[in-house]
Amino acid sequence: MQNKGAIRLFAILFALVCLYQLSFTWVTSRIEKKAIDYAKGDYKKEYAYLDSVSGQVVYNLGIVKYTFRDCQERQLNLGLDLKGGMNVVLEVSVVDIIKAMSNYSTDSTFNKAIERAKVLQRNSQDDFVTLFGRAFEQINPNAKLAAIFSTIQLKDKVKINSSNREVLLVIQKETDAAITNSFNILRSRIDKFGVVQPNIQQLETKGRILVELPGIKEQERVRKLLQGTANLEFWATYENSEVYNSLVQANKVVKDLQAQGNTSIDTTKSVAKTDTTKAVAKRDTASKSLALLDKIQGDSTKKDSSAMASQVMQDYPLFAKLRPNVSGQNQLGAGSLIGYAAVKDTSDVNTMLNQKQVRALFPRDIRFIWEMKPVKGSTNMFALHAIKANTRDGRAPLDGTAITDARSEFGNNKAEAAVSMTMNVEGAKIWARMTKENIGRCIAIVLDNAVTSSPTVNSEITGGNSQITGHFSINEAEDLAIILKSGKMPAPAVIVNEAIVGPSLGEASIKAGLISFIIAFVVVLIYMMFYYNRAGWVADIALVVNVFFIFGVLASLGAVLTLPGIAGIVLTLGMAVDANVIIYERIREELRQGKALKSAIADGYHHAYSAIIDGNVTTLLTGVVLFIFGTGPIQGFATTLCIGILTSMFTAIFISRLVFETLLSKNKDITFSNRFTEHVLVGVKFDFIGKRKIFYVISSIIIVAGIISMVVRGFNLGIDFSGGRTYVVKFANPANTVEMQKALTGAFDGITPEVKTYGADNQVKISTKFMNTGSEVQKTDVDSIVESRLYQGLKPYIGGASFDQFLDNNVQSSERVGPTIADDIKYAAIRAVFFSLLIIFIYIFVRFKDWRFGMGGVISLAHDTLIVLGVYSLLWGYLPFSLEIDQAFIAAILTVIGYSINDSVIIFDRIREYTALYPKRDKRELYNEAMNSTLGRTLNTSLTTLFTVIVIFVFGGEVIRGFVFALLIGIGIGTYSSIFNAAPVIYDALMISERKGKKK
Repeated sequence: MQNKGAIRLFAILFALVCLYQLSFTWVTSRIEKKAIDYAKGDYKKEYAYLDSVSGQVVYNLGIVKYTFRDCQERQLNLGLDLKGGMNVVLEVSVVDIIKAMSNYSTDSTFNKAIERAKVLQRNSQDDFVTLFGRAFEQINPNAKLAAIFSTIQLKDKVKINSSNREVLLVIQKETDAAITNSFNILRSRIDKFGVVQPNIQQLETKGRILVELPGIKEQERVRKLLQGTANLEFWATYENSEVYNSLVQANKVVKDLQAQGNTSIDTTKSVAKTDTTKAVAKRDTASKSLALLDKIQGDSTKKDSSAMASQVMQDYPLFAKLRPNVSGQNQLGAGSLIGYAAVKDTSDVNTMLNQKQVRALFPRDIRFIWEMKPVKGSTNMFALHAIKANTRDGRAPLDGTAITDARSEFGNNKAEAAVSMTMNVEGAKIWARMTKENIGRCIAIVLDNAVTSSPTVNSEITGGNSQITGHFSINEAEDLAIILKSGKMPAPAVIVNEAIVGPSLGEASIKAGLISFIIAFVVVLIYMMFYYNRAGWVADIALVVNVFFIFGVLASLGAVLTLPGIAGIVLTLGMAVDANVIIYERIREELRQGKALKSAIADGYHHAYSAIIDGNVTTLLTGVVLFIFGTGPIQGFATTLCIGILTSMFTAIFISRLVFETLLSKNKDITFSNRFTEHVLVGVKFDFIGKRKIFYVISSIIIVAGIISMVVRGFNLGIDFSGGRTYVVKFANPANTVEMQKALTGAFDGITPEVKTYGADNQVKISTKFMNTGSEVQKTDVDSIVESRLYQGLKPYIGGASFDQFLDNNVQSSERVGPTIADDIKYAAIRAVFFSLLIIFIYIFVRFKDWRFGMGGVISLAHDTLIVLGVYSLLWGYLPFSLEIDQAFIAAILTVIGYSINDSVIIFDRIREYTALYPKRDKRELYNEAMNSTLGRTLNTSLTTLFTVIVIFVFGGEVIRGFVFALLIGIGIGTYSSIFNAAPVIYDALMISERKGKKK
């Protein structure tokens, strides 16, 4: 072995670097354990403790000293599936950015192009600006974008004579800048939020931003923080007394419209279930203008209250939904508040007030805006305010761009939190003028199109200092201050993909992952010692060093260890054995030919290099493809797989060789077998080529059956591909999934969810598409609505727990995938499989200089993929664990592809070797001999890999069981196809070529 000294030095330095990198993980874990012991379950105390030591030196290496924060940045990070936390993909609305750049143009071609681009985006991977330009051209080829975008804001960038292409380039540039600005604002908000080790990054798809927040337990608070645009506005208002008479007239017009059938609001439905009539009936009036309330009161006190209420709702449809702001002393309430409505009635009120005939009754510049939070003392009643939009462009006279600083503090009554603001010079002037002009009247403070407060102005306010109140909690005031201080988002950011893992599920995942890892590791070590005797010990040393190197490299790269990542490491162990097995089988062949031990070892390593490199490079290529096209945990799996392949090649080729050289120098006896394994598969002469057609038929039957099932039964698509939500919920007692499904169907408005046991019999996985289509998915409060419905449906099974207790204790994890990102994931998966097959074909073609080898490999891989897909289609719904087609399944398919081609390449390499040695030998005999000579390697590699995968399947936990099942089937089928399909296909292609050559 040449350069032993250099290799030994490199190995020692590599080990020292890994040890140094892993030491930070040991330091941080020790301090985090102290924080947990101190907090005793209170996560706020735990955060406070860690924050208090973040700047302290906790790791002193003499020359260099590291604070706790420094150590955290260098430690081996755990993924959210192991640590618990929140993973969110936000999508910045490019549509809103473009509309803002056009100054909200009303041009019909522009608005039609926007709508058509939205439709085109569903089936296209192009960015929205490109699709918008294409749609604009299709709708009116002669229209000019410059006429729309030559606004004051873009006057220096868009000229009136600019071409459409030039304008689109400006739009693209401005859109990119707005997205980057949104990214920076979100990062600023998260940094101020105080999360330990947050991760935020822009994704490849334009407008998408990934946010990972480990350890987060206040999900709803985070959603509001991330999705709030911070669009703060200050408006003058109308007084209730100025609007009430118009409301009375509006009620009459709505009644007439309903009688004519010209409105979609039917207020006569569900009368028995509404309490708004009773609420209105409690009010008295003292003037003729309020006589209708007396009528409602009189009607509702009759015995037949339901029938009477129905009549009242027909006569007074608006006031049955919107309770006027009338005081208990029979007076109209002061201020801009004009009425109250239950949350379920707000949409109906909006529809009534937006009727063309109704709008004509009110001042042209009036706008109706609901309050952000329910009325104090209520949970479902919201107040409606009348805003005066009397500026020339209809925009607020003062907005959040004037805010230079914001901070949370207690309000004037010391009982509620408030937000104090400081404005710039221009904002202070406008604020002084607004307050001076509205003394004795209200000014509405509107955040994201919802009124937070509407204080009455007592005097002119100068200096630019003001305060926002709105019965905020401390957290809400802090979050609002963070949002205002970090700045206004250029456009709304909507959560399109969300995964939440509770800490208890994370702890269970860590335990399951460690158990599977340890058991698989021990099984492989024992097997190698048994099969290869003393040489097995050398392989075990290489495996231990390999694992150490994997974790060291992960820590050095700042990679995140996920549960699929642990599965990747365990799988790497099985595949790492492959290199040792190839070398050992070669050495055994050399020994059987009578060579001396030292020569046999040297020749065995020499002849094994080609097969090891080819086999591992093909698997590495699939890992790279998986990393490029995968997301989140799948990238974690690909990362550990790629690192494991590289380190296993190094340890198998160099570390084990160094150990052998050391043993030989000390004249130690090295054995590569025992009396049980010495002659296993030696001298086998199975006629693989002669029996190939039998196996072609067997494979064809299985594939055809699978294809029929795919057409008839289809697949159990996970939410990654279909869109929707999943929740893992744990109960105190065993769950009845049938009863729960019925209860949740009612809660989800008749949309039947999938409810199945998930691991233990008291834990279920619930998947639903409720509120995941159309405009519903864009609502910022949709998550809380779905969670509330989930709580209502499961209320009988959670023992009287409150909503917050249900989320904290019962919901172990949740995930949401929007329909647009589901389409993107599907396309990415298809591309990943296609490119992996293409890259493998090209690599094998180049390495073996024969297209037939590439074709044989790809046909074998297609065979494996179709069979695994067929098995998942045939068996889903019949097995007691999930067989969903999701991102994890695609990762499994690509891993199977990598493993199968690794197997095939070993056989290809032996065929190439024998062809070069015996060019005139009969091809059938040559192929059979080559395939029989590799059976020992195939058996050992397959057995060790199957051992590890079976261990993961049994002990790895429910989260990855479906993923591992695909590996289990794929590895078995991959071994079969490598022997019975790949090489025979090459043989048949070769025979066809030879027959054609003879004819010519």
